[in-house]
Amino acid sequence: MVKIDPIPAFDDNYIWLLSNPESGSAAVVDPGDEDPVLESLRERGLNLEAILITHKHGDHVGGVGALREAFPGIDVYGPLGEKIRGITRPLKQGDRVGLPGTGAEFQVLDVPGHTEGHIAYYGGGVLFCGDTLFAGGCGRVFSGTHEQLYESLGRIAALPPETLIYCAHEYTLDNLGFARWVEPDNPDLLDRQTETESLRAGNRPTVPSTLRSELRSNPFLRTDQPTVLAAAERYAGKPLARGADVFTMIRTWKDRE
Repeated sequence: MVKIDPIPAFDDNYIWLLSNPESGSAAVVDPGDEDPVLESLRERGLNLEAILITHKHGDHVGGVGALREAFPGIDVYGPLGEKIRGITRPLKQGDRVGLPGTGAEFQVLDVPGHTEGHIAYYGGGVLFCGDTLFAGGCGRVFSGTHEQLYESLGRIAALPPETLIYCAHEYTLDNLGFARWVEPDNPDLLDRQTETESLRAGNRPTVPSTLRSELRSNPFLRTDQPTVLAAAERYAGKPLARGADVFTMIRTWKDRE
């Protein structure tokens, strides 16, 4: 069975370590920094066999070169639609990734918006979604578009609600603070904030979350809800006809705060 552990990096990044302790095989998702990865592998006695990349930003790919030097010949999977040095296996929607050493298998989803070619890895009841969906929030729009990100989040929202969401940053408390501006009376959101505060007080990760929890408390997945629509229209000062317009306004609102 695949074991998944967070490797903290920088101020708030999570590099995800997938391992099979019996075989000693491991893979990592979005290694922005090689040092914590190498330390974790040494501590656990693991051999790195693959790297999975979701998108091109430096805090997700910065450690790839050094890890390839430390483990020559390993496969580096990443998005076909972005120029990322070191990728050996470019991927697109519908492709499949098998990691025999760890036993993990994934389907590739195209989830552009944060960047133009962002991908996610879905399989075994888990989703590694990089910076597309966060616990309680979503990524900023950089080299993609708001329309793309809205559609990508809709693709994720259609997955089974028990899916575990492994995003790449510990932004949850901040995200939930904004979410309460949007839906101050959402009881699921209030309960989630209490739980999150308790986790962070103990210096424990708030990730993974479940898709079910995101659908109940994350405003970026709730643009079809009357409460979110009303908040977006108040902020915009005008009616908003489409879900994509509601999403764009909520995302713009958070960007400005």
